[in-house]
Amino acid sequence: MHHRVALFTDTLGDVNGVARFITDLARRSLDSGRDLRVITSTRLAAPNLPNIVNLPPRWARPMPRYPNLELVAPPLRRARAALRQLQPQAVHVSTPGPVGLAGRMAARAMGLPLLGTYHTDFPAYVHHLFHANAALTDITTDAMRWFYAPFGAVLARSRASQRLISAIGVGGSRSVALQPGIEVDRFRPWHSDPAVWGRLGIPDAPGTVRVLYCGRVSLEKNLAFLTQLWPRVRAALQHAATPGHAGGAQLVVVGDGPYLSHMRAALAPHDAHFLGFRHGRELSTLYASSHIFVFPSTTDTLGQAVMEALASGLPAVVGDLGGPCEVVAHGRTGLVLRAPDSPHDRAAQDRWAAALLGLITDRPRREAMSRAAADAMTPMTIQASVDHWWRLHDERIGARHSQAQR
Repeated sequence: MHHRVALFTDTLGDVNGVARFITDLARRSLDSGRDLRVITSTRLAAPNLPNIVNLPPRWARPMPRYPNLELVAPPLRRARAALRQLQPQAVHVSTPGPVGLAGRMAARAMGLPLLGTYHTDFPAYVHHLFHANAALTDITTDAMRWFYAPFGAVLARSRASQRLISAIGVGGSRSVALQPGIEVDRFRPWHSDPAVWGRLGIPDAPGTVRVLYCGRVSLEKNLAFLTQLWPRVRAALQHAATPGHAGGAQLVVVGDGPYLSHMRAALAPHDAHFLGFRHGRELSTLYASSHIFVFPSTTDTLGQAVMEALASGLPAVVGDLGGPCEVVAHGRTGLVLRAPDSPHDRAAQDRWAAALLGLITDRPRREAMSRAAADAMTPMTIQASVDHWWRLHDERIGARHSQAQR
């Protein structure tokens, strides 16, 4: 039996992994005849799908530290009215923001099963953005504990994410791991086009190895560490005896965020190139035309960009904290390194520089990892993830109906 689910989200018109997953979920549900209605409230352009409802916000302003994101006050009465009209069998809350809170309140008022996904480790974000302010981090943790307390189930994007939600009081049968997946066919090695670099005005000397970062350009992604790391990689490459590698190395950063101007200025002398947001076919081409993916974040609950890079045939270099390390097979599809204790961790810089230098200069090893990465991601489709999402909801709704009939 197919059920109707209403999903509330604060992010949909934004450029991030959560918005992409929800858009994929909405599109795939529509294509397969599953009754999902996505409810959001934003001034940004939401995907043009018939199962997405965008309620104009009562108030909106740019989010502090994230001017390209919005903080909104959704119309609560209209949100409740929309839910009453839809008459769903369950409510799913994807974000613990104002829109998510509206969905939480409406579901409880209507006595509907309440499920959610822990997409973002907000306490860790606060820790990074506010310079390890323990009081603010504790307040955020308490807020997450309060928000998710009435949820019957919270989906985690990784085992690391399950440990995080356990820390906010969600454990046992309420904690469920969601099978990860991406639009694999959008991110494959055959999208490579070496001419893309010339079109973008990036020098394209023979033998150049391009190290790609794709994601939000912000401190919580540990980019202060990458900013200090990259000059060391370049210096080591210049001094290394590498007869098998005749070219240099470039860092390519795809994305935008509050740390962009600082990072661009700091890396100006070090052959780093900043492309801003890229979408669609061009993004697929940039992934597949690069050689190595570097992702130092320790706050990601999954690391969708890492999966996209692997599917594109890029060995990924990631830290051992958070979700990304769970999708990289160390030594086979990339390298999982001990995460730095701080951006200034010299020992970590040594480890990461040596690892990147090894991949840059050892083409046979890099290409073997590239093939293994693309192969490993072949079954990790978004359809498999969407099907699992629906099975979990059908099971919870069915269990609720069985209890009601007793």
